[in-house]
Amino acid sequence: MKWSTVPFEHLYKIPSKNGLNRPSRVRGNGYKMINMGELFANDRIGAIDMERVQLNEREFENMLVESGDLLFARQSLVLAGAGKCSIVKTIDEPITFESHLIRVRLKSEIANPDFYRYYFKSPISPMKSIVTQGVQAGIRASDLAKLDVHLLPITTQNKIADILSTYDDLIENNRRRIDLLEQSARMLYKEWFVSLRFPGHEHVKVKDGVPQGWEVKKIGDCFHMPGGFSFKSGTYQSSGKYGIVTIKNVQDSKFEPKCSGYIDEVPDGLPQHCHLTTGDLLMSLTGNVGRVCIVYGENYLLNQRVAKIIPQSGISKYYAYWTFTNDGLRKIIENLAYGVAQLNLSASKVQSLDWILPTHQLLDLFDNYTSGIFEEIYTLNLANEKLKEARDLLLPRLMNGEIPV
Repeated sequence: MKWSTVPFEHLYKIPSKNGLNRPSRVRGNGYKMINMGELFANDRIGAIDMERVQLNEREFENMLVESGDLLFARQSLVLAGAGKCSIVKTIDEPITFESHLIRVRLKSEIANPDFYRYYFKSPISPMKSIVTQGVQAGIRASDLAKLDVHLLPITTQNKIADILSTYDDLIENNRRRIDLLEQSARMLYKEWFVSLRFPGHEHVKVKDGVPQGWEVKKIGDCFHMPGGFSFKSGTYQSSGKYGIVTIKNVQDSKFEPKCSGYIDEVPDGLPQHCHLTTGDLLMSLTGNVGRVCIVYGENYLLNQRVAKIIPQSGISKYYAYWTFTNDGLRKIIENLAYGVAQLNLSASKVQSLDWILPTHQLLDLFDNYTSGIFEEIYTLNLANEKLKEARDLLLPRLMNGEIPV
């Protein structure tokens, strides 16, 4: 079915707006501000933690977002990121937005903002036509306003948005459940191993911060930390049997399952530890060093500059995960990094650090408490990937009219 097109600004309720320019030195107090990090991490922006800035009276009147506002990335280090669109969903307090973002507020009587967020995510989006490529890829608000977009009847927009939002609602609910599960495991870890209020602690003597029966060892005595394989990036494909896990996949306590490169054949000489599976621990060694995540899913291969954390026999990987993601050790590890243009981390230096190892009985007990939590987290993460696949299969077919609504 062929839809009519109009300039995007025809749908604007008010003129589009670029956000505020606030240097980092003046941030910290005041009102929440959506930045590029929130935009790229969240297609639907809700009540999440953000940086804060002060606003004057005029800015408070003109530079806040409302539920339903669309935000577009003006710049991106990669071509695909320029013009990325997210929608503001939940407003828990006044929120502004930074200068790298463009705010668009649509006329609700003719334009459903959820629909247009999906529209700009679909293959029929014309966004690429206005992206310019320099040191960074980018779009201009003036070009966005003149961009010809499809205009469907509002009833059709609503139906398409409702269908696709059902998937995103389920994904969001699962994410909230994951956050609650992770929070419960983190609280248990801190109670037992940071506050030292573990079962039976009343009867255990503590000397120099180490309970009786616990050992001070080197991380290298407890874990192997082999690095990944040096793949030839020229062999990468946009899809394939095996996903290549790089530092981009290792987010802060989060595994990103979508890879930037894939291959169909395992290269000769690939070490066995580079085959990844659900439950494997990874640490980033370049850029934002020291980030740790747990893999979920199958058919992943480990690239260089990412280390795999392999616990020795008898050491709980769940205890290891919460220890490596604990703020104290994380900061110590970050301080080991070197480099000017880009930070690098040596796995051998990490292995040289001291590590307090509780008794095996306590580790086993912690494992018994938390293994079920992580199994549920794995299940929810995998369910979300299937929901995303189903949504993304529907998206182009709904947008081009192949599936009538």
